[in-house]
Amino acid sequence: MIDNLQLVPLFTAFFVALILLVVMTPLAHQLGLVDHPSGRKQHSGIVPLTGGVAMFLAVLMASLATDVWLKNDPLFFTAAAFIVLLGMLDDKFDLSAKGRLVCQFGVAAIMAWSAQNYITSLGNIVGFGEVNLGLIGYFFTLICVVGVINAFNMIDGIDGLAGGMSLIVLLSVVLLIVLSNSTSFIMGPLIIIAALIPFLAFNLSWKGFKGNKIFMGDSGSMFIGLTIVWLLVEYTQGGEPVMRPITAVWLIGLPLMDMAAIMYRRARKGQSVLRPDRKHLHNIFMRAGLSPTASLMAILLLGALYAIIGITGELLNIPEYVMFWSFIMLLVVYSVIIQNVWRIIKMLKSFTFYRL
Repeated sequence: MIDNLQLVPLFTAFFVALILLVVMTPLAHQLGLVDHPSGRKQHSGIVPLTGGVAMFLAVLMASLATDVWLKNDPLFFTAAAFIVLLGMLDDKFDLSAKGRLVCQFGVAAIMAWSAQNYITSLGNIVGFGEVNLGLIGYFFTLICVVGVINAFNMIDGIDGLAGGMSLIVLLSVVLLIVLSNSTSFIMGPLIIIAALIPFLAFNLSWKGFKGNKIFMGDSGSMFIGLTIVWLLVEYTQGGEPVMRPITAVWLIGLPLMDMAAIMYRRARKGQSVLRPDRKHLHNIFMRAGLSPTASLMAILLLGALYAIIGITGELLNIPEYVMFWSFIMLLVVYSVIIQNVWRIIKMLKSFTFYRL
C-alpha cells in the first residue's frame, strides 16, 4: 500500500476543496445556487448548494496536477462535468424528472460506450455458473449507472447523510483494495475521500466550521453517485477484479433498497416513481421521534452493516448466489417493513407503554 500511496494528491484535493468551499459561497448567492427553506426543505436560512461543484473541481485539479487518478481519464471527467452541470441546473431551475433522466442516461453512455467501463459479468449469482452479459452488458450498465446516481440523490435528505454514506462505501472499497493486494487502485477512492471530508466539516458544522453551512446539492449527490458506480464497475470487472459484483451491490445496498422501496410505494399509489416526497428513510426516523442527528447515526450504522456483510462475504468467499439471494430476501423484508412502518411503530410504542 505504501508504494502506491501518494500524499501530495490527497493534500491537493483536501485543500483545494476547503478553499473552494469558502470562496464559492458568495458566488453561490450571486448565481442563485442556494437552497431556501420551504415545503420539504426544513432548514434554517439560505444555504449555498456548491459543495458538489467544489468537490468535483478539487478532484479534477488534484488529478491533473499530480497525474494519479484513473490516469487522468478524460472520459471520466467529461461524464462528471456533465453530471455536475446537470445538478447545478437542477438546483437552480428545478428541472423536470424526465429531463434529468434523459441526461443521466447520456452520461451513463459516456461511461459504458465511450470509456468501455461496463458490466460484462455478474458472477455466479444464481448458482448455475457465471452470468456473462455480452452486448447486453452495455444496456444493463446504463440502468445501473442511472439507478446508483438517483439512489445517492434520493438519500441526500438530511445533513451528512449522502456524504456519510459515500464515506462508508469509499472506505469499504479502500479496505477491499488493501485486502485483495490491488493497491494500484488505492488512490481513486482516497482522493474522493480527501475532497469529501472538508465538505462534511461544513455540512455538519464541525468545531471551527459552524456558521458556514453548505449543501452538496444535486450536483454533489449525482457526482458522488456517478463516481462510486464508475469505481465499482471498474473494480468488479476484468481479469483481476478487486471484488465480486455482488459485493459491490452490498456496499451500496441501503441506498439501493431505500430507492427501490420508495419507487415501489409510489408506483402502487399510481404516482410518478420520480415524484419527490417526504417518505424517505430519514423522514421515517424523524417522524418516529428521533432527532436529525440520531437519525443520521442510525442510518449510517445501518449502511455500515450492509457494507460489513458485503466485505465479510467477500473475505470468507461465501458463494455469490448465497449473497445474491440473501440480498433479494432482505430487499423484500425491507420493502414490507417500509410499507407498514407506521403500523409497526404504533405497535412497538403500544408494547413499550404496556411493558412500562
